[in-house]
Amino acid sequence: MADLPGKAKVVVIGGGVVGCSVLYHLAKKGWGECVLLEKNELTAGSTWHAAGNVPTFSTSWAIMNMQRYSTELYARLGDEVDYPMNYHQTGSLRLGHSKERVQEFERACSMGRYQGIDMEMLSPDQAKERYPFLETHDLEGVLWDPTDGDIDPAQVTQALAKGARDMGAKIARFCPATGVTQDGDGWIVHTETGDIACDYVVNAAGYYAQRVGEWFKPYGGRTVPMMVMSHQFLLTDQIPELENWSKENDGRKLPLLRDVDVSYYLRQEKNGINIGPYEPNCRAHWTDPTDPMPDDFSFQLWSDDLDRIEDIVADAMARVPVSGAAGVSRIINGPIPYAPDGLPLLGPMPGVKNAFEACVFTFGIAQGGGAGKVLAEWIVDGGTEWDMWSVDPRRYTDYTDHQYCVDKGMEVYGHEYAMHFPHHEWPAGRDRKLSPVHDRVTELGGVMGAYNGWERANWFAKPGDDTSEESTHTWDREGPWQQRIKEECEAVRDDCGVLDLPGFTRLWISGAGADDWLRGFVTGGIPKVGRMNLVYVADTRGRILTELSCIRLAEDSFVLITAATAQWHDGELVRNALPEGLECRETTTERDALLVAGPKSREVLSGLTDADLEAGWLTHQHCTVAGKKAFLIRVSFTGELGWEVHAANEGMPAIYDAILEAGAKPFGMYALNSLRIEKGYRAWKGDLSTDYSMLEGGLERFVKFDKPQDFNGKAALLAEKQQGRKKAFAILKVDAGNADAPYMSTVWKDGEVVGETTSGAWGYRVNASVALAMLRADIAEPGTELEVEIYGERCKSVVHGDDPLWDPANERLRA
Repeated sequence: MADLPGKAKVVVIGGGVVGCSVLYHLAKKGWGECVLLEKNELTAGSTWHAAGNVPTFSTSWAIMNMQRYSTELYARLGDEVDYPMNYHQTGSLRLGHSKERVQEFERACSMGRYQGIDMEMLSPDQAKERYPFLETHDLEGVLWDPTDGDIDPAQVTQALAKGARDMGAKIARFCPATGVTQDGDGWIVHTETGDIACDYVVNAAGYYAQRVGEWFKPYGGRTVPMMVMSHQFLLTDQIPELENWSKENDGRKLPLLRDVDVSYYLRQEKNGINIGPYEPNCRAHWTDPTDPMPDDFSFQLWSDDLDRIEDIVADAMARVPVSGAAGVSRIINGPIPYAPDGLPLLGPMPGVKNAFEACVFTFGIAQGGGAGKVLAEWIVDGGTEWDMWSVDPRRYTDYTDHQYCVDKGMEVYGHEYAMHFPHHEWPAGRDRKLSPVHDRVTELGGVMGAYNGWERANWFAKPGDDTSEESTHTWDREGPWQQRIKEECEAVRDDCGVLDLPGFTRLWISGAGADDWLRGFVTGGIPKVGRMNLVYVADTRGRILTELSCIRLAEDSFVLITAATAQWHDGELVRNALPEGLECRETTTERDALLVAGPKSREVLSGLTDADLEAGWLTHQHCTVAGKKAFLIRVSFTGELGWEVHAANEGMPAIYDAILEAGAKPFGMYALNSLRIEKGYRAWKGDLSTDYSMLEGGLERFVKFDKPQDFNGKAALLAEKQQGRKKAFAILKVDAGNADAPYMSTVWKDGEVVGETTSGAWGYRVNASVALAMLRADIAEPGTELEVEIYGERCKSVVHGDDPLWDPANERLRA
C-alpha cells in the first residue's frame, strides 16, 4: 500500500469491531499516529456475521462496565462521527424458569442499578404486556433491561473507523501483517508492502489471534489460549402479526427475548425473527489436522447443521407461537472464538513487553466499545479506570494446552447462559496441575477446585455426603458442604488443621542492592533479616496492584510469595521493575506448601521438627519436618496460631502424612475463606484490586510516606491523604438469610447506594454472616446500620469497623 506509514505509535492487527474500537479510542486520547492493518476488508471475520445484540447483563462487574459503556457509546457515536447507524435500543426480557434463575436476575439487577442501568424485575403478566406474543405460563420471573437491543455490526465498525480516521489514525485494508520483530522496547510490524516501526502492537486478530500470537513467541510469548466454535442462528420469513404490531406501535420493534434456561435469544429482525441457540450438542472447528484452519476465511460461512439446534428452535417457536408458522429464510453458521472461560483476552500480552491483546471476543459487538476504551487506557495511561482482571490475558498460565482450550470452549458454549453458583466447579479441563499429595487429599475425601490450574480441596466429604455436580446448583450456603466446613473451621479453632496449598508463586530476589530496590518498589517497609511481612505495590494512582509476603533471608536476599492466580501478573510486575544486576528466580512448581493452624498446631509439629517453635510471629527458619528439609514461616491466614510449611515436592508426602498422623484434621479452601473473612484478611482481585486505593483499602499502615524512596503512587496517595479518601474498608455483620453476600453486592443506607461488598461468608467462629465492604467514607463508622442486597433481598447489617471480628488483639495468632 503506497501510503503505508513507516512509523506509528501503535499498530493494531485486525479490522473487526474490537480493533477499530481500539484505534478509535487511542485517537480519542490524542494518539492519532496509529495504524490498523486488516488482511481483507473491515469486518471480514466474526464481525460481519454477528447477530449484533448489545446486552448489558452480566454478573461480572468488569464485563457489565464494558457492555454498559458500549451502549452509551453506540447511542451517541453516529452523531459524534457523522455516520448514521441502525441501533435499536428495544430493551430486553430475560426469562427465568426457576427460583435460582430469578435470584441470579436480582443480583444482576442490583449491579446494574449501581452502574446506572434501570434494570427491574417483572412478573410474567407484566412481561406479556411488553411482548404480547409471549407464552408465560411456566415462568417464575422476568428481568427487564431497557438499554438492551441490537446494532448493525458493519455500521458500528465503519463508524468507529471513520471516527478514528477523522482524528488522524490510518487504516490499511487488504494489507495483512506477516510478522513482527522486536526492536529495543518497540516493534517492527512486517507487511507485504513494507514495515512499520511502532512503540506498541495490539493483537486484535479475532479467530486468527492464535496465529498472530505465534509471532511473539521468540520474544517471551505463549500460545494464545483459544479455540473456535460453530455458532448458528436463523432468520424466519416475514410474520404478518409482527408487522401489524410494529405499525400499531409507531414502528417500534419488540423487545429482545432471551430464554436462558433453554439457551437461546430471539429478536425481531425487520418483520421476521432471529433465533440464536447455544446448544449443548455443540461443535468446535479447526481443532485437528482433519479440519485445518484456512489461511483466509473472510466473509465465509459453514454449511447449515440444523439437527444440532432443532430442539431449541422448536422450543423458541412454542414460546412465541407466531414464529412457528413462518418459514426459515436464512441460516447463518459462522466461527466464533472462545477463550477457556468464555471471556475475552484484553490487556498486556503475557511475557512480552509493549504488546497487548484485544482478541477472542465471543460477544465482540456488545463488548467492543468498552474494550477499546479499556485497552486505550492500558496503553496510554498505563492502567484502566475499572479493574479488569476478569479479562486480563495473564489470568491464564501454562496449563492451557490445546485440548484444554477445546474442552473448556465447548463446555462454555454448551452452557452459555449457565448460572455460576458459588460452590460449583466446572468438570472439563481438570487435573492440569497436581500437588505432590493430591492422591492422599482425594483419598481423605477432598472435593476439589481448580486455582490457576492447581487442584486444591474446597472441602472434605465424608462417606454418604452428596458430592454430585447437581448438589451445587444453589446460591445458598446450605448444602452437603455446610456441616463439613463448620467442622473444619472448628478443628482450626479448637485443635489443629492442615491445608495443602499447591501453586503459591515464589519469586527469589537476590543481588547487591536488592534491599534498596525493594524499598522503592513497595509502598511500605521491608522486614529485617529473619523476619517477614506483607508488602504492597501500587500503581501511579495509588491503587492496589498486588499484595506479597516478603521474606528476608539475608541482607540482599528475599523471597516474595504471592497468590497462585497472580503468577504471571506478579511475576511480570517484579521482573519488569527489576534493575540490571539483580536476579529473579522462580520456584512455583518445584515446591509445595501446607498451612498448619490451630491452638494445638505447636503440639502437632513439636514431635516432627527440629525447628524452634517458640520463635515469634512473622519469623521464618530452615529446618526438617518428618526428616525432610523444609522452610517454616510463622504466619497464618486463618487467624489462629499456625505455620506455613514449605518443602520440595519430593519431600511433601512424608511431611503431610506425618502431620495427619500427629492429629491434624484436613481442611479446605471454603473453610479458609470463612476464617480469613472473620479476621478481615483481604483476598487478591476481590478485596484488593485497582478499583481501590491503598488508603481506601484500609492499608495506610503499609504505606511509608516518610521514606526517601519515591515509590509508585506516592504523590497520588499524599494528595488523597490531604483531600480525604472517597471510600473506606469496613467489616460488616449481616443479618443474612440463606445466602451470604457475594462479590459486588450493593450496600444501601436510607434508600441510597453507599458502597459494595467485596467478599462474604458465614463465620463459624463468630456465628454470623460476615462481609468485607468498601463504603462511602463518611458512613464507615462502627455501629452504622446499613442494608446489604443479597440476591434481591435487602438484609440489615451493621458496620463493625476495620478491626477483626475474631480475636481483634491477635492474641491467638501470637500465642
